[in-house]
Amino acid sequence: MAQPLIYCTPKSNHQIMTVQKGKIGIKTEDIFPIIKKFLYSDHEIFLRELVSNATDATQKLKTLASLGKFSGELGDLTIHVEVDKKKKTITVRDRGIGMTAEEVEKYINQIAFSSAEEFVKKFKTKSQAETNAIIGHFGLGFYSSFMVSEQVEIKTKTYKKGGQTKAVRWECDGSPDYTLEEIEKADRGTEIILHIDDENKEFLEDYRVEQLLTKYCKFLPVPIQFGTKKEFEPIEGKLDKDGNPETQEVEKPNIINNPDPLWKKKPADATDEDYKKFYRELYPYSFEEPLFHIHLNVDYPFNLTGILYFPKLKKDYEMQRNKIQLYSNQVFVTDSVEGIVPDFLTLLHGVIDSPDIPLNVSRSYLQSDGAVKKINGYISRKVADKLDELFKKDREAFEKKWDDIKIFIEYGMVSEEKFYEKAEKFALFKNTEGKYFTFEEYKKHIEKTQENKDKKLVYLYATNRDEQYSYIDSAVSRGYDVLMMDGVLDNHFINSLEQKFKDSTFARVDSNTIDKLINKEDEMPSKLDDKQKETLKEVFERNINKETFHVVFESLSESDLPVTITQNEFMRRMKDMEALGGNGMMMGMGGFPESYDLIVNANNNLITKIMDEGDAAKQDQLVKQLYDLARLSKNLLKGKELNDFVKRSVSIIE
Repeated sequence: MAQPLIYCTPKSNHQIMTVQKGKIGIKTEDIFPIIKKFLYSDHEIFLRELVSNATDATQKLKTLASLGKFSGELGDLTIHVEVDKKKKTITVRDRGIGMTAEEVEKYINQIAFSSAEEFVKKFKTKSQAETNAIIGHFGLGFYSSFMVSEQVEIKTKTYKKGGQTKAVRWECDGSPDYTLEEIEKADRGTEIILHIDDENKEFLEDYRVEQLLTKYCKFLPVPIQFGTKKEFEPIEGKLDKDGNPETQEVEKPNIINNPDPLWKKKPADATDEDYKKFYRELYPYSFEEPLFHIHLNVDYPFNLTGILYFPKLKKDYEMQRNKIQLYSNQVFVTDSVEGIVPDFLTLLHGVIDSPDIPLNVSRSYLQSDGAVKKINGYISRKVADKLDELFKKDREAFEKKWDDIKIFIEYGMVSEEKFYEKAEKFALFKNTEGKYFTFEEYKKHIEKTQENKDKKLVYLYATNRDEQYSYIDSAVSRGYDVLMMDGVLDNHFINSLEQKFKDSTFARVDSNTIDKLINKEDEMPSKLDDKQKETLKEVFERNINKETFHVVFESLSESDLPVTITQNEFMRRMKDMEALGGNGMMMGMGGFPESYDLIVNANNNLITKIMDEGDAAKQDQLVKQLYDLARLSKNLLKGKELNDFVKRSVSIIE
């Protein structure tokens, strides 16, 4: 929303008098209600804006001193935040550059001007980093104080010497009227005093203010004090009876923030222990150490620093999101970083800091911002390069981490083509024996044994070792290799790989594909001729659900099970997709029907025994038992049918 132009119309010139009254010239009387309700979506950020402004003023003074423009003593530059419940006030006090009366009129009454930009124009530095550090993104930040206040005071004294440099007090009650007067103030800097209104009394509670300071100002580059805290420290020269130093309780300043966070250092200057310690600082209630970290540090074509950690993920992946904290010049912006960080990396933890990311705009704006898009791409490349480095440096250690990190990698490979191109070099397959292969290694591993009649390479996989154990065992015994694809994203990953792998297909180990693989060692004659198969098929069909199960004879080895159940790979995937997408409809009908192949092993001795059995009742009993055993192995036998199976089993045993 475009903001109305606001300008100063004082009742006198800039000669300071005892009290000067004026009116903030605006095109509408509704400017303050607009600020109060709509300028910021969350009232609590008023404290972030005021403390950030105080930090900005302090940083400017330090820059002036470094340029030789300020020759006085800097002294203690700590910013103080104070709450007075009786007076219903919050005060933010700094010892930064302060303001003259003219600057108050310009920068407070004429909020269309930006003091930070004016400062940069006047005092250009050679260092781009220094320039970025003092610009800030707090254009309308001061006016956020009216969201929670019925009256706001400013007491300020400039760092400048001589001339019109007396301290002044500015006051406004949220209307266009203000007062400006000279006051006595011993020290340079600015005090912002908020008289909190009745609707926002929560901000007069110490715990609430400390909560906000910790959230938004935890890593600001200037110390921030909020009250005091009690600590125990040793008494010099005094020991207790056990020879340990005696301690005494002392009151110390309660410094909220860490002004020099680890991400501001060069990666070469930080140790592994530093990164672990910083992770505990970010997430004090996390009891697991991260798997590894990535230190971001770039100053062209944009400025970006930060540290990203790969955590050990729990099953509830949604609970893992919103753990990356976004900062702008060490000021907390948000922990909802969708659009700024690639979506597949939102499960990472850590910090990103970039002055190129504006503070007070919507997430939709950020997602369409050109600089943000570049940052998004850079982070993706940096993560891929780090993973590639880890893989090449110590493959064994990389394999040990694979089960924990594969969700990140698979998600990225499915969602971002550029990431896939880098990741296919270090992405791994793991088979049911726990061995790891790169994509290229695995292709060479199976290309001589797992080709179908259409000359396509078949990647067999299992999604549940226990449920599909018999199928895995059968495949392995026939010389095939089976991948374990039991991750939360593996179904999507398989579909994606199938489109990328040339002349290849994926089939679950319990699908009907496995019996169509070309393995000459498996080819064997059938003990049953076609007439016997047709006769036996009729016996099976009168004892099973023919609408769901289709009898298929296969010439397997004698040691293979007499009856197994497989499913068409395509139909099974469609059913899985239907389950994920809701009820679904197929061609206007009620979804995909259940359909299975009942594989009868023509070479199993029990099958030939049923064929030779002259008693039809005994034939039926044996067929029902084998049919139910096969369904039981697939978890398809339930309710009354399961109960009948149990009773029949007891009867057969007796």
